[in-house]
Amino acid sequence: MTHKTLSDQPVKTATLTWLKSVIIEHGICPFARRELERGSIHFSVDRDTEIEQCLLNLILECDRLDTEPGIETTLLIYADAFAEFDDYLDFVEIAESLLIEQGYEGTYQLASFHPDYCFQGSDSDDAANYTNRSPYPMLHLLRETGIEQAVAGHPDPEGIPQHNIELTRKLGLAKMQALLAACYPLKP
Repeated sequence: MTHKTLSDQPVKTATLTWLKSVIIEHGICPFARRELERGSIHFSVDRDTEIEQCLLNLILECDRLDTEPGIETTLLIYADAFAEFDDYLDFVEIAESLLIEQGYEGTYQLASFHPDYCFQGSDSDDAANYTNRSPYPMLHLLRETGIEQAVAGHPDPEGIPQHNIELTRKLGLAKMQALLAACYPLKP
């Protein structure tokens, strides 16, 4: 599926639909609902395809978080880049290094999502991969202080990943595929 002809709004809408119908509805991230209801999630669509520009845009999003305390987290959505999962993983590695190099270690953390996300050592058809599958490749830029506060108020933060694996496997591959497919904008 090519996304190059879409405006930013359908990309944001697909991402918001995914956030609500997969991540929040199924409790994959127990902290997402609060931030969505507070309006503290920034959705940023990056149309660049060159790695250098995508990295610059990541740092610009860090700058935005530095100057806008009302934003708790940013979803940086790559609408036209990193279609191949291996290319995306290479980019994530560079992005994490860049955050350290720019002095953001301990300030911001990256979580990664991709339509073809596959955990190392798992089969591509393992429903557990859908904990990190999203309509578009994206980086989730989180404030470390926000993570610490959210985790401190959760009864079992260490159990969240295992809960998500069990949940997605119980829902099954077909259900997870359908949930993700339902997030995409309809073709004209």
